[in-house]
Amino acid sequence: MTTSLSPSATAPPDADPAARIDALRAEIDACDAQIIELVQRRLSVAQEIGALRTASGGMRLSLSREQRVLSRFRTALGPDGAALGMMLLRQGRGRL
Repeated sequence: MTTSLSPSATAPPDADPAARIDALRAEIDACDAQIIELVQRRLSVAQEIGALRTASGGMRLSLSREQRVLSRFRTALGPDGAALGMMLLRQGRGRL
């Protein structure tokens, strides 16, 4: 995934600090909106997978799959990445 900063996030450092903070906060708000949308989509897909697995007689979850997801988050985001990944997994399948 490629990211690019908006013009507001690349304003000159000598710009008015209050205006710069406002612009950066707007950038964070836009990121948060995208994150929320993606998490909602992820939860919907995960819940459908769980329903299909149980309807076909399988287990609701796959521990090996979850370990791969947690590893990917840990690798990309550092030590707290696994905690974030676990929160997403738990949202999609519920607590064990």
